[in-house]
Amino acid sequence: MWSESRRAFLKTAAATAGAALGISTNHGVASDISPAVGVLFPQGRIPLSFIIDDSTCLVNMGHFCTPQFEAAWPDREIYQLPWRKWPREIPDTFVREFGEWCATHHVKGKYSLVPYPACVGRLDLELPGWSRRELLHSLSLVRELMLPNWDIHPEMITHTRVINLTTGHPLPEISPATMENSYPQQKKSVDELTAYLAYALQILKNCDIPCEGITTPGGFGNMVKSELSLAVQEAVRDVYTAEIPHYFKYIRSGDESTEPTLEHTSGIGTDDVRLTVNVPAGTGDWFGGWQGVREPEPARYANDDATAGRLVDLIMRGQPAVMLCHWPGMYCNGTKNGFHAFKRVVEALERRFSDRTIWMKPSEMARYWAAKELTVLRPLSMAYR
Repeated sequence: MWSESRRAFLKTAAATAGAALGISTNHGVASDISPAVGVLFPQGRIPLSFIIDDSTCLVNMGHFCTPQFEAAWPDREIYQLPWRKWPREIPDTFVREFGEWCATHHVKGKYSLVPYPACVGRLDLELPGWSRRELLHSLSLVRELMLPNWDIHPEMITHTRVINLTTGHPLPEISPATMENSYPQQKKSVDELTAYLAYALQILKNCDIPCEGITTPGGFGNMVKSELSLAVQEAVRDVYTAEIPHYFKYIRSGDESTEPTLEHTSGIGTDDVRLTVNVPAGTGDWFGGWQGVREPEPARYANDDATAGRLVDLIMRGQPAVMLCHWPGMYCNGTKNGFHAFKRVVEALERRFSDRTIWMKPSEMARYWAAKELTVLRPLSMAYR
């Protein structure tokens, strides 16, 4: 009986210490301790998070992206949909409604701010079609309402056309090779990728938006995955001096682990530890989709009594449960069907798993996993030698 109680105490103590330790003094996981002792999840609970892509100030990316994608991929039926009938704006009244509901239910996650959304205009300069007052109000709303519970990421620069960093204009050619969703289609150096990411980050910094991570649109970086990860580290550190850069790009399915992974770790054993944390999602987008026209399928995340669904499966396996959606699929061109479906999922998880889960931002998960992976665990008898 005593041995079991002592083991539980030591595991709890290790979890507390691991979460509190700073990254700069931890040099690796020790092998000289019982496998019964380890760093637990925060508060011994399973992390939940909500990744929102294709969000920005005011611009409905479904409306503005579709014709640009159609120009690059004219044969794809999804780009033939009647985008002209969709609203050009996702209003700040909806951002407030969404953000306030999420705050009440302790939801945390990542919210993109595409810096130059679909080439409509730059968030730090002008957004043609909206007044300067409307743009500044929208940015203020993100800072005041969203920032406490959400990481803000750029999602490249435009999410559509590749930008010439010298001129600030889209490349003149329109093809898959010049769309961010499929760029680059040949090898690029870490320095080249860093410059592109830093351009996006600088626009958000000009808007007084803090940032510790990057989101990639579509297949951006598929040809240069390792270089991209290192470029995230360098760009986020250069522009924001962030200690633990992270990024969202990947969705893990089936039996794959959904835990964040550390990449390009260096400086172990020094005061200048560097790393990138890859924070994946664990679901597809089963709300309204990136154009806001799909019928939501909330039961694929969790049914109404939280006995089935992908998030339920992940929680029961003891894995981080990170769900994914696209912002136009919350608004659904004014019907808010995706938002209503999302609320059902959150409320179902609350009813069954509130004492077993904890909502976290990706930056919080990144910091926790960095400490977890780089924490040294030693028996107490060795700690004072």
